[in-house]
Amino acid sequence: MQSEKKFREISRKIDAYEYVLTIIGWDSSTEAPRKSFKRRAEMLGVITRELYALGVSKEYQDVVNDLYSRLDTLNDHLQREIKKANKELRRIRSIPEDEFVEYNKLLQLSQQAWEDAKKNNDYESFKGNLEKIIDFNKKFALYFEPEKDPYDTLLDRFEEGMSTKEYDEFFNHLKKELVPFVRKVLEVTNNKYDKFINDSFDPKKQEEFCNYLIDVFKFDRERGLMKKSVHPFTWNTSPEDVRFTTRYLENYVFSSIFAAIHELGHATYEQQISTDLDGTLLTGGTSMGIHESQSRFYENTIGRSLEFWETHLEKFKSYFPEQTKDIEAIDMFKAVNKVEASLIRVEADELTYPMHIMLRYDIERKLMSGEISVDELPKTWNDLMEEYLGIRPKTDSDGVLQDVHWSGGMIGYFPTYALGSAYSAQFYYAMKKDLDLEQLIKDNDISKVNEWLKEKIHKYGSSKTPKELLLEVTKEEFNAKYYVKYLIEKYSKIYF
Repeated sequence: MQSEKKFREISRKIDAYEYVLTIIGWDSSTEAPRKSFKRRAEMLGVITRELYALGVSKEYQDVVNDLYSRLDTLNDHLQREIKKANKELRRIRSIPEDEFVEYNKLLQLSQQAWEDAKKNNDYESFKGNLEKIIDFNKKFALYFEPEKDPYDTLLDRFEEGMSTKEYDEFFNHLKKELVPFVRKVLEVTNNKYDKFINDSFDPKKQEEFCNYLIDVFKFDRERGLMKKSVHPFTWNTSPEDVRFTTRYLENYVFSSIFAAIHELGHATYEQQISTDLDGTLLTGGTSMGIHESQSRFYENTIGRSLEFWETHLEKFKSYFPEQTKDIEAIDMFKAVNKVEASLIRVEADELTYPMHIMLRYDIERKLMSGEISVDELPKTWNDLMEEYLGIRPKTDSDGVLQDVHWSGGMIGYFPTYALGSAYSAQFYYAMKKDLDLEQLIKDNDISKVNEWLKEKIHKYGSSKTPKELLLEVTKEEFNAKYYVKYLIEKYSKIYF
């Protein structure tokens, strides 16, 4: 009992430091003035050093080790917490303090470096930061698990239990069963809908429509908010404070709409986690793959459905009457599901999206193994884009610089996007056994969908592993066939 009390006390302090870092991270990505970052990185170095010292203190180690030595005497939730704490403690202890602090300061500076490089199409200005980030991640992985492929160690951080073995099986299945279908669809020319997609849409009106969507999806405004950022993301410290962003492109209105719906999926997950888990290591989504399953479900299964636009098109038209005066729901449905080979992942259609992820997975494996260097990265990116989708970026801003993830040290994150889409399909077929999803969407009754997801997935936070959760909800282990089935069924109806 004494050890558990001390564990809670120290965990709360760690949580407080991480809260500060999270708040600063939100500010960095939304409103911080550009010249604030140097001073900010210095101050974060101080906070990070304190956090590191607390996380590896003898007192904390003794408490975690004591509780870990008698796991069988703990309740299920505390067992899960201590397993997570023990694993993270071993990981942090393996990293020299100076390197830990230096790395976190590097990440703070790299966010701005990436934004500037992308804006100016200047890969060279970001290359040095990226090389250091990759080197740090490789070193840290080998410090922690020297016997393992460092990329496997990084993959497991974002999706517990996943390694290159599982991802290779998954992506090979997609290459065999899905890629031929994608190529068939890309050859179709008579069913592509271009009307109005790239017209000019007032960003302020886009923001108003996205605010309308917040209420459609029953997001609790008293516990969350929306802002804009260069790269859309969701941020949270607890179910009582969940925030997300979108971005507004004047000549591509779908960017803001589907970024907002995507992030609403993430945000709804976080808002619906049981508050009983507050103050524990189990609050927050269980993995990035499960998180992506929720965002992709809201974005694609709901937001890109015919039923959704039968219900909400008139509202959309009220904001943009000139651009949409001749548009009907079926037109909108075809427009939002238009399949084409495109350069930008976040604007890719649902069908070609996994190609973008396979490209990044291949690149990360090569970077981590040393097969390619950061100098070769732009060409490698462009070559793989041409191989997978038959198009080649003309600029690095549309190629290797398009994503924020590497500037934040998130190597091993990208595969969870495709995995999450596959999880989403498996959850979708399980949900259809209990709910008439299409009718609920048409009736604008998303609350029943939210409730199903809360009871089956969201409320558990990270008290269950991804594999446990998937098995409990769908009665099966992960099976990529559902993802292939879902995509072929949907796009066959549209294109053939």
